[in-house]
Amino acid sequence: MNLARIKKLAIGLFSSIPFLLSAQNVQKIHQKAILIDGHNDVIYSSIWNGKDISKPVPEGHTDFARWKKGGLDVQFFSVFTDPEPRSKLGLYADANDQIDSLDALIQRNPGTIVLARTYQDILKGIRQKKIVALIGVEGGHMIENDIHKLEALQKRGMRYLTLTWNNSTPWATSAMDETLHGDTLKHKGLTPFGREIVRKLNELGVLVDLAHVGEQTFYDAIAASTKPVIVSHSSVYNICPVFRNVKDEQIRAVAKNGGVICINFFSGFVSKKYAEKSEELMHYRKQFTDSVYAATHDSMETRKQWHTYYREQTELLRPTLSDVVDHIDYIVKLVGDDYVGIGSDFDGITSVPVGLEDVSCYPAITAELVKRGYSKKSIRKILGGNVLRVIKASF
Repeated sequence: MNLARIKKLAIGLFSSIPFLLSAQNVQKIHQKAILIDGHNDVIYSSIWNGKDISKPVPEGHTDFARWKKGGLDVQFFSVFTDPEPRSKLGLYADANDQIDSLDALIQRNPGTIVLARTYQDILKGIRQKKIVALIGVEGGHMIENDIHKLEALQKRGMRYLTLTWNNSTPWATSAMDETLHGDTLKHKGLTPFGREIVRKLNELGVLVDLAHVGEQTFYDAIAASTKPVIVSHSSVYNICPVFRNVKDEQIRAVAKNGGVICINFFSGFVSKKYAEKSEELMHYRKQFTDSVYAATHDSMETRKQWHTYYREQTELLRPTLSDVVDHIDYIVKLVGDDYVGIGSDFDGITSVPVGLEDVSCYPAITAELVKRGYSKKSIRKILGGNVLRVIKASF
């Protein structure tokens, strides 16, 4: 080998050292941090329907192997059902059926996953290197306006209650309803019973979750709560102005309360361009599907062609991992690094950012934070420390 060739190889070797050290640094920071995801819909999308995520699952965003690769420590499992019940027994029965399915998964895999009910349970599970499962009930409609059912869900392990989903309850108005039907609502915000629900959640050690709620409900709930709140899966309105994201004054209110906002990964909540294109397509949907159905007279084929067309039109507008971290950056710059976390909404969303394709990709967030100059202390807060602080103050 001639001298020039040796010199070239040496230059290549030494130039790669900073990159290798950086990658090792990111891995070390990520492994040492406690990673908590505030929201995942895999119960509803998979477990409740008989899929076993303890084994590799080809579709969807979540399974045990990918969680391990992503370095997850604690997962809030969302218990969700539509405004119309799936069970003839009602919405509360749906919630219990989903908790049953999570319990069964845990019983089959005791060496891998454990249900936590207390702050100490969480720390114990992390020390045992297990996935720590927490239950979040996504929608106050599942208590069926009965405070005793709220208490029963707490006994089953519920550790946050999202006061509304997109649908309002008789005692709390949702973001969707306040946005689309604000002028026709009988009331906005919490009723006296709604404030009683918030007080009962505080008493029971259940986090008040303000994702999905309308602005009036949001402020009413913060005023009624004596403990820090969580916004389990929302992003920043000033970056992506959609009804589900939080505005600057809401971010400041959460910070004043000592709570935490967990950033949602859905492309339509991360990127303004993606959200605008999606809205444009939805206005065109009926025209498109009517045309396809007239030609095929096949409803399944019509849906298939619409979903293919929609994906093709939006794919190039998918945001990136960097765009997600912009939302984290925004909150940190507005109120500091104590009030933001991760709430992916994996397996509950139809489009994810490039670089965050599934639960194995969490380390990419750490890498981006390192790239932007975040300290190890700040990264530990963002990945899970802030949510853990709120849990400790409430459970």
